[in-house]
Amino acid sequence: MLLSALRKFFKFLLCLLLALALLAVWGLLIEPRWVARRDIPVEVPGWRGPPGLKVVVASDWHIAHEFKRVMTIARANAIVDEINAARPDVVLLPGDFIYGRGEDGTTPEDVAAVLGRLRATRGVYAVLGNHDWWTDGPRFSRALGAAGIQVLLNEAVPLPGTDLWVLGIGDRTSMQSDPVRAARQLPAGAQALTLMHDPASALALPPVPGLAVAAHTHGGQVWIPFYGSAVAPHGWPKDKTHGWVDVGGRPVYITSGLGVSIYPVRINMRPEWVMFSVRGTARD
Repeated sequence: MLLSALRKFFKFLLCLLLALALLAVWGLLIEPRWVARRDIPVEVPGWRGPPGLKVVVASDWHIAHEFKRVMTIARANAIVDEINAARPDVVLLPGDFIYGRGEDGTTPEDVAAVLGRLRATRGVYAVLGNHDWWTDGPRFSRALGAAGIQVLLNEAVPLPGTDLWVLGIGDRTSMQSDPVRAARQLPAGAQALTLMHDPASALALPPVPGLAVAAHTHGGQVWIPFYGSAVAPHGWPKDKTHGWVDVGGRPVYITSGLGVSIYPVRINMRPEWVMFSVRGTARD
């Protein structure tokens, strides 16, 4: 009887170890590189932009040279090709373009050479994330700007050929966020495409109709059913790290991002880039 019990125990242990090994392979090698394209329709009451405006959001690239950091230059270039093939009208890049602080030798210019290949008929706009500021914020702004990307720091600019604006809010973690100052630059009643790195910036943002997107959380990278993210940054609620979230009474889409940070694992939280199609409501 004892021998039979030991056999059952070792069989169970073997199955458990095999399951853990498969989970490790999935979480380390497969899911972090299994990028999803998400197509999301958005209705905005009284929409004054072009019907069906195609807005791509691609964030938290965390580009590096090393394979173990997941988002290599080659992979980032392939994602840029996918986005360009979708022919967006606008591309919004809500920050964290580099892994860590570029310890593996990746530079802002390396990142800009990749992201500068993005094409959109009405422009490519970015805000910097905490990792970009920790690396060298001004250098990132110069490099991205030289590559044709308009970097916004608590600024609003008109979207060419439309009655819309693009509102870019600085990063909160690196003390660059000033939503009130940013919103003051909008004309009264203006509609905007609002991008911010940290969703917590939306808590202080005055009402701005349009589309609002944020990043930073990575969806926690590991999503546990009925619980939420395994971790969430800086006290952010663990059950509000991905998708449409009510922040300060407004809907904000928080993207899971494309890369990884701190630990190179994703489980039940695929990386993504999002294509929003924005139009008015049926009553408009």
